[in-house]
Amino acid sequence: RRLDPLKFLPYLTCRRKAMYKRILVAVDGSLTSSKALSSAIEMANYAGGGAILKLLHVLDQTAYLVGSDPYDGYSGAAINVMREAGEKILAEALAIAQSAGIQAESLLIDQLGAHLAEAVAQEAVNWGASLVVVGTHGRRGIGRLLMGSGAEQVIRLAPCPVLVVRLQDAENVTKT
Repeated sequence: RRLDPLKFLPYLTCRRKAMYKRILVAVDGSLTSSKALSSAIEMANYAGGGAILKLLHVLDQTAYLVGSDPYDGYSGAAINVMREAGEKILAEALAIAQSAGIQAESLLIDQLGAHLAEAVAQEAVNWGASLVVVGTHGRRGIGRLLMGSGAEQVIRLAPCPVLVVRLQDAENVTKT
């Protein structure tokens, strides 16, 4: 038995309602996080102006530690450079969202020892996010084993749905 597509017309023509009203987007300045931001903006636009974005940048300082003591590996200047870079990334992302007409705010998490996935999941809880959007590099094999997958960790810890956006590799793009 075939479905009559006209039967669904009332559902397709009704006013769009925001499914996700509070969208948390992790940004780090990479191409993948830029694509994640673009996807979040598209989702917010689809909501007809009923969504707000929260742009989050986490200084995952443990990735740069030299020794086992979290305070040993940093000079004050290095932390300031990391913080300034994070603020610049957030300002650029905020400008992109606002130029698209999306209500947005930003947050820099620079707590010593903060891990990306834990910080994203905790902010999703604190802010009441209905969706988290992250980019992924799509590493496989030994690269994934060594580097881990930040997106995968976010999926495991987040209290709400997570949209993972992958930047398609140049060799996988088909030309039309």
